[in-house]
Amino acid sequence: MSGYSTSDVVDLLGVSPTRVRQFVRQGFIAPQRSSRGAYRFSFQDLVLMRTAKELVDARVPARRVAGALRYLRDTLPNGKSLSTVRIGAHGDRVVVRDGEASWHPESGQMTFDFSLADLVADVAPLMRKAAEEAQAAQLLDSEEWFDLALDLEAVGEVARAKEAYREALRADRENADAHINIGRLQLEAGDAAAAERHFRSALAARPDDPISNYNIALALEELHRGDEALLHYQRAVKLDPAFADAHYNLAILYEREGNDKAALRHLSRYRSLTGTK
Repeated sequence: MSGYSTSDVVDLLGVSPTRVRQFVRQGFIAPQRSSRGAYRFSFQDLVLMRTAKELVDARVPARRVAGALRYLRDTLPNGKSLSTVRIGAHGDRVVVRDGEASWHPESGQMTFDFSLADLVADVAPLMRKAAEEAQAAQLLDSEEWFDLALDLEAVGEVARAKEAYREALRADRENADAHINIGRLQLEAGDAAAAERHFRSALAARPDDPISNYNIALALEELHRGDEALLHYQRAVKLDPAFADAHYNLAILYEREGNDKAALRHLSRYRSLTGTK
């Protein structure tokens, strides 16, 4: 099983084992347990415990700590690097910033402002070691490899994350989420053809998945196959009429085709869904 032990958390965050168990009891985090019953924490758990520690040290009331962390737990983006995330205050509200957007986990006057970059730097060697040990032992199942890959991505270990996704697929060729994530990394690296293959494998495993259709369309656009991309965007919004990004991309493609009426329809839908003008 991948993840961090209680002793790892103690060393990384400078908290006591009692404090770690308290965070678990308070419901801030829900770690997995090993076959021997020991806690195994994910990178996201570390983020939440780091936040909890700072809030508690700043003497924030327990109710506000609980509310902020529950919301933060539900909104932290899986698979996205957290090295630029900052948590601080704006007036009487907690603000989480990731360099592209900001959101408010919970109301309450905060007196701290810290970056997770140092936590990422501390965790990265541990993640590399975990990946190497898992590779050697070959004891993880597909979902555990997938979770390890997410953690590796979160600390910027993209090459190792790709290999962990591949291990997840070796264990289960129909792990659609692993296909989607490795496809996304391939697309970001400029290999749209490889990305398309993974996205199509994800769609074969989950035929009614709007995300897979959307991602196939993205890859097809990179491959200059706009007509095919249009079909997959259309399928994405048929499966999920509230898929705002798919509506936006459809509007762009229809505009290129000169179909202004269809472009306006999808752009209006996008604006309605996102509240933009």
